[in-house]
Amino acid sequence: MARPLSGLTRRNVMTELLAGVTLLAIAIPLNIGYAQIAGLPATAGLYALIVPTVVYVLVVSSRQVVASPDAAAAALVASSIGGLAAAGRADYATLALAQAIICGVMFVLLSVFKLGFLANFLSKPILVGFVGGLAFDILISQIAKMLGVSIDSGSEFVDKTIGLVTGLGTANVWSLLISVGSIVILLVGRRWLPAVPWALVVLIVSTILVMVVHLDEFGVAVLGAVPAGPPVFTWPIIDWTLWLALIPSAIALTLVTTAEGLLVSRSYSERRRYPFRANRDLFAFGVANIAAGAQGSFAVGASTSRTAAMDQAGSRTQLPSLVLAVGTLLLLLFGTALLADIPSPAIGAVVAVAIIPLLGIRDFIELWKKDRFECAVGATCFLVTLFFGAIPGIVVAFVLALINLAKRAANPAIDVLQSDGDPGESLLEEAPAGTTTAPGVVVIRLAAPLFFANASVFTAAVQSAITSVDGPPVRHLVLDMEAVTDIDVTGAESFETLQHWLIDNDVALAFSRMRPAVRSRLAELGLLDRQPIFDTNRTALAALVEAAGREDQP
Repeated sequence: MARPLSGLTRRNVMTELLAGVTLLAIAIPLNIGYAQIAGLPATAGLYALIVPTVVYVLVVSSRQVVASPDAAAAALVASSIGGLAAAGRADYATLALAQAIICGVMFVLLSVFKLGFLANFLSKPILVGFVGGLAFDILISQIAKMLGVSIDSGSEFVDKTIGLVTGLGTANVWSLLISVGSIVILLVGRRWLPAVPWALVVLIVSTILVMVVHLDEFGVAVLGAVPAGPPVFTWPIIDWTLWLALIPSAIALTLVTTAEGLLVSRSYSERRRYPFRANRDLFAFGVANIAAGAQGSFAVGASTSRTAAMDQAGSRTQLPSLVLAVGTLLLLLFGTALLADIPSPAIGAVVAVAIIPLLGIRDFIELWKKDRFECAVGATCFLVTLFFGAIPGIVVAFVLALINLAKRAANPAIDVLQSDGDPGESLLEEAPAGTTTAPGVVVIRLAAPLFFANASVFTAAVQSAITSVDGPPVRHLVLDMEAVTDIDVTGAESFETLQHWLIDNDVALAFSRMRPAVRSRLAELGLLDRQPIFDTNRTALAALVEAAGREDQP
């Protein structure tokens, strides 16, 4: 069992409690907005802050990461469940609970079998594109809410966009004014007084305005009555075919949360110098999601923005999350009447400002400057997620990840070494001419395992290096094996073909700096039967250079 209050001392307890109040002020308005994005009642967002939060705190190894639904998770819930049931219906909410439970089971399995490395396939460009596509889809719905335009939030992106454009004539002036005022307060306030929970200020001020002026009578939509009382434990009862139908979206949610959650947890543990245990954190996400599905909420993950806010507030323990859970429970017991008149345009403004960073505009600019191919990968994920949905987006993301991996694996660094061991020119694009360490000697280093993806490239590069040398013909080839960690069957077959070619061209083969495990592997694959030269006392390179020099003397 984790120690939920590790790092708490008498000296910092007041700081932690104040940070908890700040977290409460940030989380409540955001979770109400995220619940609406997901097509669920406000209570679904608030329930996620109670039992799932407490369970997570009791298990997780991280002292700072805050667990909660976020914008990307909410959009995934809406896009994946929207095709199975209409938003707002009882069966829709039941499917959201079931989806959270499936996510929880997957997190537990990842933890038990130590499979968290699978999230590494979601590289930064893929995450930026995938989350950016979800965020842009959300933004359209929030803009409609801020303008007072009625659209089907559960429809596809194109339909929502068309609905927003064609409905501009029905925009409500009061809704627009509330939205503009809210955005100004959020942006200006955050810039000048970042410690103030401006989202809460916006909701309080706009709610008072609605109540005093009775703006709901002028067409401004409000949140409406929120049921009072604590979360009730339940279990989703649905047909087994629907459980199966939810698995793909649950996989997408699990993988995205795993990648983001472990990255955030590791970065803060390294920055603040406390232990990081990936498998325990995955297990914590698992039990938190099962708890969410069993008490009326939806999938939870790691909240990057709230974790950053707590770090800036000086928090170094999970006490703020416990304060959040207690405060939310008290609100549900005694203060739900305060939520009924919150104007929807203000909620839309809060959510819109929160998700703008998720669009990844700065990330795409950086990717464009650093690597055009990876920028194209991110853009493809963005467009597929935006126009075809979250599930096709995550499928394309993995396909692109594998393509990117294969592209890099198939083009390893293959260097000709000078006599001092420094890399020479690359052999991938153009074989170097006349680069030998001594007359008749070529030394080549492969900086990667030799396997099916690069075997033919390596063979072609070696042959090109040998045949393109100016001067005396090459009679000795030295393979520097220091960076070769493994060889598979396909690589072995290609290497055997290279050995026959070397024999036919009267070129002796030698190895330098070979790892013992690779030597055993070569012997196992039958590649040492021709007795290549091994020099255990000094490098094969030095031996061959000396031998070549003697041969060159008259």
